[in-house]
Amino acid sequence: MMETTKHSWLYSQLFTNWKKFEVIYVSLLLLLQVVVFVIAPDSIIGMVSGLCGVLCLVYGMKGRKISFLFGIVQCLAMTYIAWISHAYGSFAMDIIYVISQPIGWFMWGKDEATHSFSKETRKLVFGGAFIAWGIGWFILARLNGQLPYFDSINFVVSLIAQGLYILKYKENWSLWIVVNIANVIYWTILTVQMLTGHNDVASLGVYLSQSALQFALLFNSIYAHHVWNSGEADNEGGAA
Repeated sequence: MMETTKHSWLYSQLFTNWKKFEVIYVSLLLLLQVVVFVIAPDSIIGMVSGLCGVLCLVYGMKGRKISFLFGIVQCLAMTYIAWISHAYGSFAMDIIYVISQPIGWFMWGKDEATHSFSKETRKLVFGGAFIAWGIGWFILARLNGQLPYFDSINFVVSLIAQGLYILKYKENWSLWIVVNIANVIYWTILTVQMLTGHNDVASLGVYLSQSALQFALLFNSIYAHHVWNSGEADNEGGAA
């Protein structure tokens, strides 16, 4: 009986209540990761990070706990990628991500509803994120990290966004959109530097896979912002 219940839970988490549009766009985002690997097949771990990253955020958009299982695999892969790429802000943040996955799993089992801040509190949260970005930029520049102004967004703003995501505050997606835009620029610059011979850190496959992943996550964050603010995620989470 327990085994049947587990299978039923897993099936509902993975396969139920998908819109045709969602199936198409998730399939395309996953295919993008495979295409990038075919173009530059020098980083299997980059492809693993990309595939699990897409699945983590997509199931997160749906408000489903299984997001955190894909998340821990993606975060472990990203921790390694960030280290070899000298993206120290990302590296520190990815360690926190790994720790946060089981916390998120526990928290999402306690409360299925999404929440939202008042207008005044929202301004304080976003203002605090901006100040934290400036402090992070200063610290990472001292550590000689690559592109510290972008890496700081990935570090401090991601930390705030992840906390809000775990607590199911709708504002998390607004911050993730900022983070994903910064990361698209960050990894695209590193890719161009690699292609033009101005960067020999890590590999082309790593940079391409992460650029593709960030494009995918940006699209998903925009869509997730709509889903959570429309209340659809509350209905999805109930199936979890």
